[in-house]
Amino acid sequence: MRGLWRDYRSFSPTARLLMVNQLTINIAFYLLMPYLAGHLSGDLKLAGWAVGLILGVRNLSQQGMFALGGALADRYGSRNLIIAGCGLRVVAFTLLGLAGDLPGLITGSVLTGLAGAMFNPAVRSYLAREAGKRRVEAFATFNVFYQAGILLGPPLGLALTGVDFRTAALAASGLFAALTVAQLRRLPPQSAESNARPPSMAAGWRAALGNRTFLGFAAAMTGSYILSFQIYLMLPLLVTGHGGGQAAVTAMFIASGAAGLAGQVRITAWCRTVLTPAQALLAGVTLMPVAFLPPAAAESFTGSVSPGYAQALAVASAVTSALLLTVATAIAYPFEMNTITCLARDRLVATHYGVYSTITGLGITVGTLGAGALSDAARVSGHPALPWLGLTVLGLASAAGLAVLTRTPAWAARTLAAAT
Repeated sequence: MRGLWRDYRSFSPTARLLMVNQLTINIAFYLLMPYLAGHLSGDLKLAGWAVGLILGVRNLSQQGMFALGGALADRYGSRNLIIAGCGLRVVAFTLLGLAGDLPGLITGSVLTGLAGAMFNPAVRSYLAREAGKRRVEAFATFNVFYQAGILLGPPLGLALTGVDFRTAALAASGLFAALTVAQLRRLPPQSAESNARPPSMAAGWRAALGNRTFLGFAAAMTGSYILSFQIYLMLPLLVTGHGGGQAAVTAMFIASGAAGLAGQVRITAWCRTVLTPAQALLAGVTLMPVAFLPPAAAESFTGSVSPGYAQALAVASAVTSALLLTVATAIAYPFEMNTITCLARDRLVATHYGVYSTITGLGITVGTLGAGALSDAARVSGHPALPWLGLTVLGLASAAGLAVLTRTPAWAARTLAAAT
């Protein structure tokens, strides 16, 4: 922790504020959203289709609007979009807490996603520009604060929803209100932004979509996003499918989060010492498919052992997989964020982050459907390891695509030019 504190203190006050902002954003989000489905189906007694609709439009509005949020940040300034997004979350979470009818809940859900699409690319663009040549270190420290928010939010939400969901929603709304005020008072505008603003948002999108190396990078990294998302889908299903309870799933998340918090800064420092940025990226992406071999092996044995052993194997393999995914993400993430800035040549950075997030987000949606289809096929065919092997193949294909891309002249030209 001393090393983390020392690294944190070494950045500018503005960069530190952005990190604390992200911690608070995640605490507020995760103290509320994990309990929204239970509130909708339990407290409000909505039908299953309505619950799915409300949750789905939140994800769709955020993933689909990332490109818009990034372009707005480049056009009107990252500071303005960060403040506007946090302010919009105040309205959105208040609606989710107070609304009792479907139109109000859908509106709150859409606004929640739109707010995230506004401030997420803007925060990363602002931090990249503020950190300068220390972008990799800054994003490593930023990720620690990001993961800490994910860890701290759910327990706080559990305590507040124990009172009632409205209390949790208003608490989350209050945190975003405090963030909005703090950023209005403390977050300075970036003078350099005005020199990079496009004549229109459409011009920014054309620049990002015309950047073939950047699009190739987004495509290659989409597989890694599909794999990392399985900590929320396939791994919990593995645990619960063999009789493990919510406590086992929670333990998996805690172990994963703790590993990320403890190891991120050290892992990044080690990678910077012994690997090039491209090698670090490739190492992280290559480790991800390895994370799905333990569940594949466990599923191959669970049919021939007692239910107790099958449950122990499932939990152990899920925790191992989650830890490997955490380490892989810790290796790749800072270099990934820095690479986006390099491929954008430090221009229209928020637009590039937004387009990147939209591409990978849509990929997650398609990949999740594919993982579900493989799970169904596994049940029919009697080969329970099938979805895990499919994810492994996808990860290896992603790593192979990245390996090819990092050896192209266009990659070298863009990344080396940005580094000098």
